[in-house]
Amino acid sequence: MAAPHLKHTFANIHALRGGKPELGDLALSDYHLVFRFPPESLTAADLSLKKSVKQVWFAFHIISQCTLRPTPPSSGVPSSIRIRFRDFTYVSFNFSDDKEAREAFEFIKARTSKLGSVDKLLAFSYRPPSNAPESKINGWDLYDARAEFRRQGISEKSRDLGWRISTINKDYSFSPTYPALLIVPSKISDITLKYAASYRSRQRIPTLTYRHPVNNCTITRCSQPLPGISFKRNIQDESLVSACFSASTEFAGGASLDTTVESPPPSTVDLTIESENTDGSVSDIQKAEDELTVGGTILYDEKTGKRLIYGAQQQNLIVDARPVINSYAMQAIGYGTENMEHYKFAKKEYLNIDNIHVMRESLEKVISAIKDADVSPFPPNKELLAKSKWLKHISGILSGSALIAQRVGIQHSNVLIHCSDGWDRTGQLSALSQLMLDPYYRTLEGFIVLVEKDWLSFGHMFHLRSGHLSHEDWFTVDGDALAGTAVKPGENDGRQDHFENAIAGAKRFWNKKTAPGKDAVTDADGTPIETAVEPAVAENMATRPKDISPVFHQFLDATYQLLRQHPTRFEFNERFLRRLHYHVYSCQYGTFLFNNERQRHEARLQERTRSVWAYFLSRRSEFTNEQYDPTVDDHVRGRERIIFPRCDDVRWWHQLFNRTDDEMNGDLNALAATAERVAAYQQASSSSEFSGPIDAGTSDANSNPSSSGAPSRTSASPTRSPLPPGLAATTAGGSVLIGVESAHEVLTPGTRSPAPLNRNAVAGDPTGTFAALQERISGLSLGKAMFGGGIGGSTGRNSIGGIGSNSGRNSQNELVEQEMKSMD
Repeated sequence: MAAPHLKHTFANIHALRGGKPELGDLALSDYHLVFRFPPESLTAADLSLKKSVKQVWFAFHIISQCTLRPTPPSSGVPSSIRIRFRDFTYVSFNFSDDKEAREAFEFIKARTSKLGSVDKLLAFSYRPPSNAPESKINGWDLYDARAEFRRQGISEKSRDLGWRISTINKDYSFSPTYPALLIVPSKISDITLKYAASYRSRQRIPTLTYRHPVNNCTITRCSQPLPGISFKRNIQDESLVSACFSASTEFAGGASLDTTVESPPPSTVDLTIESENTDGSVSDIQKAEDELTVGGTILYDEKTGKRLIYGAQQQNLIVDARPVINSYAMQAIGYGTENMEHYKFAKKEYLNIDNIHVMRESLEKVISAIKDADVSPFPPNKELLAKSKWLKHISGILSGSALIAQRVGIQHSNVLIHCSDGWDRTGQLSALSQLMLDPYYRTLEGFIVLVEKDWLSFGHMFHLRSGHLSHEDWFTVDGDALAGTAVKPGENDGRQDHFENAIAGAKRFWNKKTAPGKDAVTDADGTPIETAVEPAVAENMATRPKDISPVFHQFLDATYQLLRQHPTRFEFNERFLRRLHYHVYSCQYGTFLFNNERQRHEARLQERTRSVWAYFLSRRSEFTNEQYDPTVDDHVRGRERIIFPRCDDVRWWHQLFNRTDDEMNGDLNALAATAERVAAYQQASSSSEFSGPIDAGTSDANSNPSSSGAPSRTSASPTRSPLPPGLAATTAGGSVLIGVESAHEVLTPGTRSPAPLNRNAVAGDPTGTFAALQERISGLSLGKAMFGGGIGGSTGRNSIGGIGSNSGRNSQNELVEQEMKSMD
């Protein structure tokens, strides 16, 4: 990126991160805050320092909280600006001149929360240098809906697999939040679609997102039905759902689900070969499959008495991602869930995934646990991390996605997913289940296609959920600082709601209530959002804090868990996910602007902005996983087509929070290690009770259930990574979510009392130890090179720019992007 046109420059400013100060010059442009260190006053006197000068860029658009702490000159305490960024970077800038601090604060606020229009964001002015590799790639061309569904076997020219491409929404008039191309059952006409649309919220009808290439089973998605309190039904909707579930068998080319087929497809479990020993007894491999697939219970047909072979019976599923009570409560306002009396061809599962407000509050608790990262070198507050229940939420999302992947990939069944409007939890479940099912989506290009298809095209409201235009309430003035006190960990830092913010919120609420011509419409669980008739692109783009939620963040976190648990099955690395999270909020590219495909089309983003995918593809080597093994072979353990999560092995994504693994996961890792030792001891004790040695095949078959083609739903295997004490085993036939909460009550200890130095001093210290330590910390020469340090050391804190090591990098005036790498 070319050097910005600097509007203001402030000399000799102290930047503080992790309690470590760095002296430099602060420059402000229209879109960035640029910190240059050492300052010019030092480099002018010592020319040798010019070789070590660095610039760290902070994008205005990813600011999530900015607090001015003015102090009177007589106090001797510098005025400061504390900033928290969306990538969980925390920085304080100390000004010796209070007037300069106020000037900088107002400039940042005006360039962030007072833009008033999406087209004033950085994406509309950003252009990479003409000689940069990024400029030679058009990221907008990477995703083509027709090409992706052609890869899945569906196109106008291919043989009929039970699905067709409908252009009923080509001008977005049928369903404004849906993509232009819809894949629907071949035997359902567009006229039937129009009648069925009236029964689904926002006309988001059941439509295909994924067809399994081996068994022709599908994942479809939609929004909630509209039975209301009168329990209305819609014949066309019932026919549409039925057709979605029957297409896989009616157009499978005559293939039978008979288990006597000689060569089962690679994604199925082969139970017809060597399933019994020569003496007629069930083999050890068969026993292992029993434990993995049906919780150790052998099932028999009630009528014939024959044993049910796993994968031979379809159990089509309608997945409602919401808690049961939420689904039924929506009927009072005209929405609701399916009456299964009219959908007897399927069963229903409620996944009990909480709504956007619960998830937002959960992340806010995580932020509270790490919010002193600018002024304090101490680890996060473990109690607050546990209370956030963030890991429990991630585990629940993974568990629900694994259920869907299991039904489609192993049980040869079809799944229809919805939540309320079908653009938040539905996107999470749909994308993650496909990530588990299809190795293509675990490549760099495939993952990009997955995000484009299931998030961008299907209308996840990135603008609404991300708050790209910021909000005035995120900029506050801390009056307490006028007393001349220094910031200390754990005290009120101005990031909480103030009285003036409450008044402003009340005014906005009153204006909304009295505004003419705007009918309230609800989303996920009764939250008012946009009007029923989609507004023009330039309208209703203001940020509403109550609509912001880390939905896509959770998807990336869940993907990280899969990558961590299956490090050889992904072409991309952890940093790719972290950078993608950053660019969702940076507004440097047009990819994640606006709320749906129609709005992006009307804004002509492909003509006016760059795509973020060009950034990633031009730097492929930086985002490639060195451990990646592209081989797919269902007969070799660890190379299977399908992967499943270990939901009892979910950990904090510590890199995203700019912390070390020990800081975030130390307790969890120690607990898991202890549980492993206990399990090993129990296994050794139990093995001595048997007359013969344990068969090696049985031990191996149980050692890693996530690799064997079915998600782990029991803790019966003694050789797998053991569950921590207190996690009850899931009963056979029970919900896939049973045991998740109890697991994380153990894995994220909320009742333990760690040593004082292993937590943040957020609750105050009656002895004044932390306060005294913090007042003196800036006087300690702890951070002379902090901006060049990477994750590591005793605190593992990143540099001001995220990371950026000094090792082997001495180029003059090095430009460091906020997230770590040099900017072009």
